[in-house]
Amino acid sequence: MSDQQSITDPVFAAAGAVPGAESGYLPDATQYPVGRLLAGDAEEVERARRRFFAQPLDMFVPNNGPYPFPMHRTTLRGTTSVSGPGTFRGSERSTLTFGPAPDPGWWIDRADMADQFPIAVDVRNVWTTARNIVLRAGSPHNYLRMVEHIVAFRAGLALDDVQVSVASGDPPLFDRGNLDIYEAIEKVGVAETDTPATFMTVREPVTFGGARGDFLTFLPAAPGQLGLRVDCAIDWKSVIGSQRVVFDVTPASFRIGAEARTNAPLKEYFYARTVGKLFAETRNLGYTKSNILIHGRRRYLNEPRLLWRGRSLEPVWHRATLDLLAAVSLMGPHRFAGTIVSFRAGHTQDVKMCSRLVLHRHLVPHS
Repeated sequence: MSDQQSITDPVFAAAGAVPGAESGYLPDATQYPVGRLLAGDAEEVERARRRFFAQPLDMFVPNNGPYPFPMHRTTLRGTTSVSGPGTFRGSERSTLTFGPAPDPGWWIDRADMADQFPIAVDVRNVWTTARNIVLRAGSPHNYLRMVEHIVAFRAGLALDDVQVSVASGDPPLFDRGNLDIYEAIEKVGVAETDTPATFMTVREPVTFGGARGDFLTFLPAAPGQLGLRVDCAIDWKSVIGSQRVVFDVTPASFRIGAEARTNAPLKEYFYARTVGKLFAETRNLGYTKSNILIHGRRRYLNEPRLLWRGRSLEPVWHRATLDLLAAVSLMGPHRFAGTIVSFRAGHTQDVKMCSRLVLHRHLVPHS
């Protein structure tokens, strides 16, 4: 695909994407204050911030219009289902059924466990983040693995009240990232309720530093600002390299991320299909060359997607939407407004940051 073709890709065009170097959006450190340091070493965080601000911006997707979502709480107009091979079992099909929730919020109903309560999609119910986010409530068997790619739709589409039914703890994989879920929701339709949506933001700028040159910063929304902006950068020692995108969360920008598959290093892909079969945490038998992006040090093993100016931004879009927005979706019934800056962070840091914001009451009502 040529540079010109990639720049005019309909998905990017529909979202209003512009090249980062030509967008005029060139933030410096003064625009993203560290604020209150919730974790990490101040000097390490500052070094990571210098690396982050030195990284070029690949793509900017602004929202140039009004707040892009309904001002009342939303749910689905009916039920809709999507199916695919199980992520961890591979040979067995797994089906997710999305429908209106009987109570406010998002809920996961294990249809095969009639005596268990539905799992509230809430940071309080996170079981582990070792390789993916696992939610559990009640019985140790009442869980769902790799929920991030499912619950991210809560923040990504401002979809407030939904129940997801599944007959096992093993979610499906799809060949088109999670575009199957996006299109299923789009087809069944979103319904606006009579209850006004409520918003939250952080009380002040806060930063969570990690142990490997990574950090997350949450910035409060200005008065009257209801939207969410994400500035996300990754830096891999592989063909993925350094990638950075900035976008306002809208249905169009979230659709870009919905198409982005999860990625795995070449050695991890082969490990999961060989010795990894012996261990539950690495038994990703559903992985194929179609439903994940496999990367080596110098090349991709399969065809990358979301090409922009001659290179794939699939990894950073997956990280910024289906991973990061999933953690935001765990912070309660309110929609988050403000700005989130992420550099080299992952599931564990995302969830620790959001847990700390909730636990220590750093979130405040916003209007």
